[in-house]
Amino acid sequence: MRKFMRRSLIFLSAFVVLFGCIIHNNVMAYSPTDLYDQVWRLINVKFVDQTNNSQDWQKWRHKYDDKIMTNEDAYVAINTMIASLNDPYTKFLDPKEFAEETSSIKGSLKGIGIQIAVKDGKLTVIAPLEDTPAEKAGLKADDEILEIDGKSTKGITVDQAADQIRGKEGTTVKLLVKRKDVEPKLYSIVRANIDVKSISQKIPEGIKLPDDISYIRLSSFISRNAAAEFKSMLEKGADKKGFIVDLRSNPGGLLSNAIYISDMFLDGGTIVSTVDRDGYKETQRATKGLVTRKPLIVLINGGSASASEIFSGAMKDNGRAIIIGEKSFGKGLVQEINKLPFESGINITIQKYLTPNGTDINKKGIEPDIEVKLTEENVKNKDDVQLKKAIEVLQKVTGSREIANN
Repeated sequence: MRKFMRRSLIFLSAFVVLFGCIIHNNVMAYSPTDLYDQVWRLINVKFVDQTNNSQDWQKWRHKYDDKIMTNEDAYVAINTMIASLNDPYTKFLDPKEFAEETSSIKGSLKGIGIQIAVKDGKLTVIAPLEDTPAEKAGLKADDEILEIDGKSTKGITVDQAADQIRGKEGTTVKLLVKRKDVEPKLYSIVRANIDVKSISQKIPEGIKLPDDISYIRLSSFISRNAAAEFKSMLEKGADKKGFIVDLRSNPGGLLSNAIYISDMFLDGGTIVSTVDRDGYKETQRATKGLVTRKPLIVLINGGSASASEIFSGAMKDNGRAIIIGEKSFGKGLVQEINKLPFESGINITIQKYLTPNGTDINKKGIEPDIEVKLTEENVKNKDDVQLKKAIEVLQKVTGSREIANN
């Protein structure tokens, strides 16, 4: 298994209407009952918690043998079994969900472009994807979705919510959203075919960026091309005095991207360590040689999760960057995507990860070096005080004489 994991594609993210994971083929089952049993066996040997949430896992193996007649029966039984693990990141994917997750890795999604999770029992927006219907409508990280098309989300699962939010391009979904200290508001959002854009250098409205500073917005680590595109932007900005990497509302993506991009700023040192169910610890270290030594500022917020936290943690613990913004989401777990028969799949939490200093950030998040909160008033007035602070700090570090727009 360890040999496989080194070669596997690891996905780290909060729900984009997908979750973090690894791609592995498991196509030996040939009946609905076999499918159920295969999921049981995969969890039995891979799930990060050897106690399987302090229960006798054996009791589930043949629990539904006489009840599973169709694939749909198997799906219900599998979901019931998985629910007993009490892990929101381990989840079964029916053929439609598995196809959508695969599409997201390839860089395309259908829907409104929103990452969601059930947080403290509430359906919560992790972040809207950049330049999508959700972002344009004004949805923000930490928004609570109370209703979807008039139906309460109380007790809803992420999969159920995703199914209700998704739909045909051009159709409308209505979300009743509660924001902290604000009365609930109804959002009508038109669904679209979404191309996942990972990297941009578009400057937020209202910001004057000094000519000697390079700004890179990394909205996700999902795309297979993200690392190469990021490196290209670093090389393009070789004449700049410093870099600002904006990871706000970045839900994560491929672990490999987080490692490759971290490596571009480090000349040796630890990037991240992973620990599996047996306590086996594997450490990823930066190579000798890097793309740039220029000063770096990293922006994070409550929507920065998983792979974003690996990069931020690596930069912070190695003293390579100054982290500015708000505490990150806190997802310190690794999932593996297992491809199953009948075009279905299952994401299984197989590891937890630690920052270079050995910090487990799951449910805790990365604390910024300089906390700057973005208020409703700031957003309304398009006053990006976090980015302004990043520019101010970087100017002091680099000795830039140009002044940010106040």
